Amino acid sequence: MDDAPLASLSLTHVHYNPADPISYLCAYLALVPQGLCVTYITLIWATREVEVILMFAGQMGCEALNFALKRLIKEERPRQMNGKGYGMPSSHAQFLAFYSVSLTLFLLYRHALPPSHSTSPPSNSPTPLLPRAVVSLMSVIMAVLVAASRIYLNYHTPRQVLVGCTAGAVLAVAWFTITEWFRSTGWLHWVLDLYVCRALRIRDLAVEEDLVEAGWREWESKRKRRRGIDGKDKEFSKIWTKHE
Repeated sequence: MDDAPLASLSLTHVHYNPADPISYLCAYLALVPQGLCVTYITLIWATREVEVILMFAGQMGCEALNFALKRLIKEERPRQMNGKGYGMPSSHAQFLAFYSVSLTLFLLYRHALPPSHSTSPPSNSPTPLLPRAVVSLMSVIMAVLVAASRIYLNYHTPRQVLVGCTAGAVLAVAWFTITEWFRSTGWLHWVLDLYVCRALRIRDLAVEEDLVEAGWREWESKRKRRRGIDGKDKEFSKIWTKHE
């Protein structure tokens, strides 16, 4: 057993040129999908938002499709790279394309509901357009950088990356359309009314509310109430001291 050859965990193992700063940066960009998975799970646990759950479900479906396509097409990686598995399409490019397109569609379309359709009080209105546009642009730039890094590190050919980006973007639009139908037909609200969803505190607030602003307003309200109580206690103490 002691003589058994050691294996590398390819999930996080990245080949790069240590003498090339760009190659070093590209090696870290290869870890973005893993970081996003951690972010997904953290947000699901912390917010219990059904929109995050739906997006993560679509993301996992995207990964399953990439797994199937690679074994169906069976195209090798570039000769310069000793990476394991097939290269068509690039899973990194497909993952980030799905993520960036899905996030952009949510921020610029689904989150920006017209006031007539909103059921939230004015104080908890959707996030303003400019921050949503900036975050959307940043997600697209990140997707482009990750896709380019796969070519730079010789893990994939430009064609494999392009196909991955196309597959991820198309699947993101398709999944967004499906979930939009799911919402418009009332099936989502039916699911959220189930006992298991209510027990797990699954909710659907992110579509209409800026959760950061809503949480801040709730905190400010509690803080002011607490300060009001503290203020009354201090006044009572002063009066009590005078009487003594």
